[in-house]
Amino acid sequence: MDGLQTWVINLDRAVERRKRIAARLQRLGLPWQRLAAVDGRALSAEQQAALDAPAYRRRHGMEPIPGELGCTLSHVEAMRRFLAGPATFALVLEDDVLLGDSLPAVLRALTTCPARWDMVKLSAVHSGTPVAVAELGAGHRLAVMLSRCTGASAYLINRRAAAAYLDGLLPMTLPYDHVFDQGWTFGLKVRLVTPPPCGHDDRIASTIDALPGPSRKFRWTRRFPTYLWRLRNETRRLLYGLRETLRERLA
Repeated sequence: MDGLQTWVINLDRAVERRKRIAARLQRLGLPWQRLAAVDGRALSAEQQAALDAPAYRRRHGMEPIPGELGCTLSHVEAMRRFLAGPATFALVLEDDVLLGDSLPAVLRALTTCPARWDMVKLSAVHSGTPVAVAELGAGHRLAVMLSRCTGASAYLINRRAAAAYLDGLLPMTLPYDHVFDQGWTFGLKVRLVTPPPCGHDDRIASTIDALPGPSRKFRWTRRFPTYLWRLRNETRRLLYGLRETLRERLA
């Protein structure tokens, strides 16, 4: 797969995760590079300034946590590294991802139809209500999403997507996996592979440390702005998905 570069986002302290994913990538025959993740426990003042806390509270209905900002900054750094090199596509992986045997075949299929996507999710939390628009082989299809599909443990991007993300992801107003699939926000063709060739291992503890004490989620009486924002956002998601599906059908 000429032109493909694989990045694995991994905290310096997460040694066992690094060993686990390195072994799996070797078995799949995928060369890769490690990207040292930004540690939410040690954010600089400049990094902390990359959070728009009032917008986050309004849109997400929770208190932000440093680990989420570290996650976003890590993915943004992956975009910078990608654009600084010659690669045409970047496979971005978080170190807790489960890699299926069909991943190399799916990647080869996707790189042969680059005009159909800018970012493709290869893992999913929630179904995303996918509408298949193309066959990729090995039992997988390229799909448009009509509903929310969180998770960012595995995805493929082109240079256009990376540039759009660098321009629009910061300051952070939502967790990374709640915003990077908003194709209507970034002007991108966002797609999903269904069924996803990658998954998330729930047995591995998250390295995004939660806040101590009571739940960070606000009481329902404080969440009215969040409900209104989500209603508007999900309406836009559905309209975007319907438009992209129609575009694919007419292509």
